[in-house]
Order: sequence, then C-alpha cells, then structure tokens
Amino acid sequence: MPRSVRTSLSGALPVLLLCLLLPIPLGAATHKAKEHKARAPRVHSVGLGAFRPVPYIADPDAAAPSQTQLRIRPLIVDGRIAQWTTGEVHLVTATTFTVREALRVNDSLPTDPHPRWIWQLGPWLLVHRTSGRVAELHLPDFDPLVSDVAWFRDYAAYCGLHTGGKLVYAVVAELGTRKPLVSKKLSAFDPANHPTPVCAPANWQLGPLRVSFFPTDATPITYSIDNGFAAPVASADNTTSSVPIP
Repeated sequence: MPRSVRTSLSGALPVLLLCLLLPIPLGAATHKAKEHKARAPRVHSVGLGAFRPVPYIADPDAAAPSQTQLRIRPLIVDGRIAQWTTGEVHLVTATTFTVREALRVNDSLPTDPHPRWIWQLGPWLLVHRTSGRVAELHLPDFDPLVSDVAWFRDYAAYCGLHTGGKLVYAVVAELGTRKPLVSKKLSAFDPANHPTPVCAPANWQLGPLRVSFFPTDATPITYSIDNGFAAPVASADNTTSSVPIP
C-alpha cells in the first residue's frame, strides 16, 4: 500500500472511531412522526344528558303562554356541561346539529336579599361534534318569545320581529349566510295587543322545496326555495297562493 494512502487512513481512523462511539441522534423520520403526533387533532366527546322538568313562567308574549314547565337537558362536551338545552335536536350534517339553549336567569330585584333563578328560552346553538365547538346562532329578526323555528337541512323558517319589534316578518335563514333568503313583512305587531301565537309553525314541503307561513293576523304565504334563492308562489290570478293551516 502506498505510504500516502496509509497516512490518509491513519488520520481518518480516530474520526471514524469517534463517530462510532457517539450516540446516534433521532432521525428525521422520527422527528416528523413526533411532530405529526403533536399536531394530531384532539378527539372531543359531545353528547346530551337526560331530560328533566323545571318550573317555567312563560311570558305573555310567548308562543305558548300557558306553558308551566320546561324540559331541559345538559349539553356535555368533554365530560363537562357546556350549556343547558331544551327541545329536540335538528341534525344538519353528520357532524353538526342545532339545539335551543335554555337560560337560567337571575330574576331578583336589587333590593331582594337572595337571587331568584328562573328558566327562560334562549337562542339556537350550532354544535360541532368533531371540534367540540358550540356557537350561538344569530338568526335574523329572531325573537326568543315569538319565533318558533322550523328546520329543514340548513334552513330555518320562522316569524320574526322587525324594526324595533313593530312588524312581523316571515324569515328563511340559511346557516353560514348573513342575509336571509326570505324577509317578508306579514303584519303589524302591537306588544300590548296581539294574538297568541303570532304565527303557527312554518311548514316545509318537498317536490319542489317550499315553505309556508301561517300568521294569525295575515294571509298565509308560501315560498319556493331553489339553489339558495327564494320566490313567492303565485296562483293563477297572480296573487300569492295560500295554503291551509296544517
């Protein structure tokens, strides 16, 4: 072996031995696996508890003023009560649903020695099963006492109060959009003297998709819904068609 080669190998031997003795660091694949594991989405548990009745004093303006009990149940996220709810769940998709919130409100006066808690109807909530997120829905012109929402897919149909609570409007709102598909004046609303209920629940129909509103003090009205657009259904005499109250 030439002398120059022997000299080169003898100089490299200590470096080679040092590399063999040093601990081998974790490879890039292991690092990426740990990073992926750290960023893996958290699995949330979302469920509803059992119903239980609670005393309820309905407001005279409410859709059901004679109601004396409210059936409530907890919305449980990751083992903790996130909200109290009332009524049935509406499944929007396989991973999202809507449910109405029940509010526990302090009804005592400043001069009362102790709080006096009462249950009231609250807004609608949108619940995401995968993320565990619970969001309040801001439905246009929705009034907790007057509005009785009828759901279909991601559409909410109801009678709402518009312009400072002086007008009753037919409303169709689509989740994820700010502007309602339908916002139609139905009648005036007098807080001191109005029918109860202000409207019967809206009625959804398929083939084609339609929704009908039944105000107590006005003529029923029907709208067709097609690809995110709404149009009043007219009869042969060019007047808006009316449908019988179900």
